[in-house]
Amino acid sequence: MERPWLRHYDDGVPPTLTFPRVPLHRLLDESAGRHPDRPCTLFFGRTLSYARVKTLSDRVAAGLARLGVRPGDRVALLLPNAPLFVIAYYGALKAGAVVQPMNPLASQHELAAQLRDSGAETLITIPLFAAAAAALRERTRVQRVVVGGLADWMPLPLRLAIGLRERMQLRTAGGPFVPLRNLLAAPPPPGFAPADMPPGSLAVLLYSGGTTGAAKGIMLSHCACVANAHQLRAWAGLSADDRVLAVLPLFHGYGMSVNMNAALLAGGAIVLVPRFSPREVLRAIQRWRPTFFTGVPTMFVAFANLPDIGRYDLSSLQGIFVGAAPLTAPIKEAFERKTGGRMIEGYGLTEAVTAIMANPLRGAHKVGSVGIPFPGVDVKIIGLDDGRELPPGEQGEIALRGPTLMLGYYNRHAETQAAIVDGWLHTGDIGSMDEDGYCYVTDRKKDLIIVGGFNVFPCEVEEVLHAHPAVKEGAVVGVPDDYAGERIKAFVVLREGAAADEAEILAFMRERLTRYKVPACVEFRAELPKSMIGKVLRRSLREQEQPSEPLAQSV
Repeated sequence: MERPWLRHYDDGVPPTLTFPRVPLHRLLDESAGRHPDRPCTLFFGRTLSYARVKTLSDRVAAGLARLGVRPGDRVALLLPNAPLFVIAYYGALKAGAVVQPMNPLASQHELAAQLRDSGAETLITIPLFAAAAAALRERTRVQRVVVGGLADWMPLPLRLAIGLRERMQLRTAGGPFVPLRNLLAAPPPPGFAPADMPPGSLAVLLYSGGTTGAAKGIMLSHCACVANAHQLRAWAGLSADDRVLAVLPLFHGYGMSVNMNAALLAGGAIVLVPRFSPREVLRAIQRWRPTFFTGVPTMFVAFANLPDIGRYDLSSLQGIFVGAAPLTAPIKEAFERKTGGRMIEGYGLTEAVTAIMANPLRGAHKVGSVGIPFPGVDVKIIGLDDGRELPPGEQGEIALRGPTLMLGYYNRHAETQAAIVDGWLHTGDIGSMDEDGYCYVTDRKKDLIIVGGFNVFPCEVEEVLHAHPAVKEGAVVGVPDDYAGERIKAFVVLREGAAADEAEILAFMRERLTRYKVPACVEFRAELPKSMIGKVLRRSLREQEQPSEPLAQSV
């Protein structure tokens, strides 16, 4: 097929790549072989070398085998961003297991449903989540819970204080637990070698965030994860001299692939930050001087609302990858002025591991575009009704093919067949492509609002909403309407110290939008519901607006 985007690649980014069909754990082991003494992880100031991380992951692999973990078994990780995540992730892969990263902030109901669906029998966590893990063991097939402290990976002063707290958490959590220290203390047996899993076999089972419905298990192969790491390294020109700041959760495909797998492939260092706090992240950038940072637009909204952001030195940043939601031009321009680096807006989805297109690091950025496809990725726009390929400029569903596509949805054959047709992944996202191959994402197919027969894309309305000087965050959804079928409702979070009422917001939007695109009403909130990586959950807002079923009268 014609690939107009190839002529817009940065110098040094090849039009094609050779993707090695190897087990995923090779990314760590081969980098450790090339430069064993270089820093692999930085965590609260403590550094672990590549050789150390490899050794510890080997010990985890051997320890899991001693506990009874066999190739193909599921090993769930209930962990924050910390060296333990990297070590456990690659250790489980070396044992031949399938890694199932999980969100520690998810509800017990959600976690239990995912564990029951996957059939995981081993769970690795920290003392803070040990009580939750013990409760999950009673509701699922989990047989063993391995617990390791965060304090073990911190500098001495923090180790003492955090270690005391973690010992208290374990005492009240119940048990029994398998101490991670037992696994790490014993060297692998003579002749140990990582499991040689087929490259096309299942490596990672990631559950979707549920932004469009119940979470589904997305099956990612070893070779798909390896291919995406190679694409990301080539696109950003990552090398062993780079440092990547990882505050996006590693249990999410975006953080896992960009911040961990691609960084380790390049031999760079990962600066691990366990949770997002605007000031903590800015302090970490100033202190540890990362060259790359990945984030979502809500993070940069939070930065912009700090009155003293100018006091932080962010000049080390060369590239800032942004995804998961649209990035407004004012935020992009302001942060680029502050850092001197480039904000690189991109697009991806877990069904393709993560990012599969982005604006060039050095080349042309187009306002509103999520960029051009990575090497090895083909993209086309297809009609929403007839599935035919559409010409440049027309809107339809984004479809893609390439080496990073999922194996399918776990135990959901029909949904897999609907999503992958003739080798093309139908993303469910609406967008367009221009004549240069730059892509534009309009909205989720399921978020489309139909007002009196007219299609309204929420992002178009939200862009105007965000332009109001008093609005910090905003979202719109369609709610049932007896006359028009649906009407638009806006949800608004005001900036600190700002004031606006519904009449002012609606008047502002009437000046800038066609009449049927103007919301019918505005609800002001202190915050909006978000996914684990900061994406506003329109589905949650829609569900809150659904009329409740009338109660049946007793007879």
